[in-house]
Amino acid sequence: MDRRTVAVVGARGGAGASSFAAAFARAVRAGAGRRRRGEVVLVDLAQGGGLDVLLGLERAEGPRWPDLAADPGGAVVGGLAQWSGVRVLSRDRGRPDPAVAVRAETLAALAGTAACLVLDGPQEESLLAAADTVLVVAPRDVRSAAGVLAWRDRLAGVVGDVRLVVRGPAPGGLGVLELAHVVDLPVAVAMRPDRRLDSALEHGLGPPPRGPLARAAARVVAEL
Repeated sequence: MDRRTVAVVGARGGAGASSFAAAFARAVRAGAGRRRRGEVVLVDLAQGGGLDVLLGLERAEGPRWPDLAADPGGAVVGGLAQWSGVRVLSRDRGRPDPAVAVRAETLAALAGTAACLVLDGPQEESLLAAADTVLVVAPRDVRSAAGVLAWRDRLAGVVGDVRLVVRGPAPGGLGVLELAHVVDLPVAVAMRPDRRLDSALEHGLGPPPRGPLARAAARVVAEL
């Protein structure tokens, strides 16, 4: 995968976008390491518990978003906390995030030095516009279909490459191709549930390095 910025968003709450973003970043790093193309940076832009909690980095040293407010263009990749070889820029629940313009400037600075940026959960149009590709994580249910349609309309004219990451199970029997047809978007990958995921996240380990989620992330990296 060439140098690019990839955003991962959820079709609805609890879709698993942050878990997929982390697994995707790790898969990119594995490929980048073999080709010696530099760092992969996973950026926390979602509203929620924070990537540091998801990945067990609460006490890890390194700047958080509020620390970059004074000098957004001076963001240094090598100073960020690290998880599975991926550099992580997370939020700080005790301090407010910098303004959107500051975050956009920081992303531009990071994109100039990193091999790949993976954006977890951006919502603002200026941040979404930084992405070359947006992956919409969608469980196989009606609420997700509605959420994907909303994302598709929001991203029209903002990002040219929007793809689905479809997760099972399907409580109502909604098929992968049926979902793709309804929302009129291509499927990057479809995956089975990962039984070890919840336990790994509860223990602050991040997504498991093997299993359905890891394999799905690797397949998407290979396609990009």
